[in-house]
Amino acid sequence: MALPSSLKSLVPLLAGLVIGGLGVSMFQQSLVGGKDSPEHRAAKLEADLKKAQNRISALEDMDPLGRRKSRRTVKDGLADIKQRLTAGENITTDDVFRLFQPFVRDIAPIFERVRVQEQKRLVERMTGEFARKYNLTPTQQESLKKWFDAKAEEKARDWTNLITQEGVKMEDVAKASRDVRLDDGLETFMQGTLSGEKLAQFQTDRMNERAERVQQYADSRTERLNSIVNLDASQRDQIFGIMARKSSDYDPAMRLEGSAGAIGSSPSGNANDAVLSVLRPDQRELYQADALRRRQAAEKDLQAIGLSLPENWNPLEAEDF
Repeated sequence: MALPSSLKSLVPLLAGLVIGGLGVSMFQQSLVGGKDSPEHRAAKLEADLKKAQNRISALEDMDPLGRRKSRRTVKDGLADIKQRLTAGENITTDDVFRLFQPFVRDIAPIFERVRVQEQKRLVERMTGEFARKYNLTPTQQESLKKWFDAKAEEKARDWTNLITQEGVKMEDVAKASRDVRLDDGLETFMQGTLSGEKLAQFQTDRMNERAERVQQYADSRTERLNSIVNLDASQRDQIFGIMARKSSDYDPAMRLEGSAGAIGSSPSGNANDAVLSVLRPDQRELYQADALRRRQAAEKDLQAIGLSLPENWNPLEAEDF
């Protein structure tokens, strides 16, 4: 089995951090010339500046985002991991991510600006689409674009807050990197922009689009589970309801229909517990055996590069379930 998508998506990020850090170090070393050379004097001034910055940093308890900063460095993390490896302990993907978090924290403003620029291309496309569909005036188009721009900056800040917060897990970061919802809250904005038939058409279109996304999300996961435990018609409807309500596009106003009519509310608890409550004992055994197989296969792939899965990794929550 291939490395889980929820973990595999962060491999380029970690590799980029390593390469970027080495590149900065090599570039700085290449600047230093003879003792009296301009390069040497510049290097000395830079070293003095770094000492001053370190002193200021040591006196500050909060970072620019108002969070308490961790004083641990990448060097500290490497020392800890080396010690754990020497002691024969397992190193998880979360450990690797936390190792580079101090570096990620320092360059987070760059990541944030890059993320905003990437999302602005999406903003232009979405603004043009809504302008065409609902015949927006130039003023309305400009207002919508500003709203989208502000949302892009908000989402970029949320991303920075996530990747720099203490205790964040690699799977959380991977999920957040995929789940970019610039149109969250668009319904409220459009209520103040459109009116009459245009607003009614937008609301209908919007609900239909979200319902379609919910159905695709729930159908794919229900069918995946069915291939493992062979659900009956009643169970299929219940599992569909559980998965549909997990979708980020789900709206309580949506009416879920199954083979026997409307699908009621899902069992309480998290998705995994809800799924287990629907399955028969023999199906639970099949499901749990498959989850164990998937975990063992993922562990095998990670062990090939000297890592292990976090203890609470759940195949049902993985992107490729």
